[in-house]
Amino acid sequence: MGLDSSVGFEVLQVEGAARLGRLYTAHGVVPTPAFMPVATQGSLRAFPHHLVSSPILLANTYHLYLRPGTALLEAAGGLHAFMGWKGALLTDSGGYQVFSLASRRKLSPEGVLFASHIDGSRHLLTPEKVVAIQRSIGSD
Repeated sequence: MGLDSSVGFEVLQVEGAARLGRLYTAHGVVPTPAFMPVATQGSLRAFPHHLVSSPILLANTYHLYLRPGTALLEAAGGLHAFMGWKGALLTDSGGYQVFSLASRRKLSPEGVLFASHIDGSRHLLTPEKVVAIQRSIGSD
């Protein structure tokens, strides 16, 4: 679904450390710098997404993996269909959330083993698994 060869970035202008650009995704072009409203768990709070003028939203792989879960998102046709969002979707890895669970996680060479903050179930996240989750839910 997402994370494919349609993703690219073009720098249009540079001034000092600042740059103006375009991020190309399977779901549209995002001018940068860009404001990304946060839809951590696959929804925006306080107002409906059809009122958002931003071409991109930010969601969190960790939260989506735990709830509603990748199986439900795949069955819905991916995160875009689940949300009813036609624009680009960036999903971060969820690494911050996992590492903030200091008493509920253990690091290993393979990845991080953690207990869910929702139900205590145990999960192993590796870099490869995070990318696989992002692909399966259709992240851009």
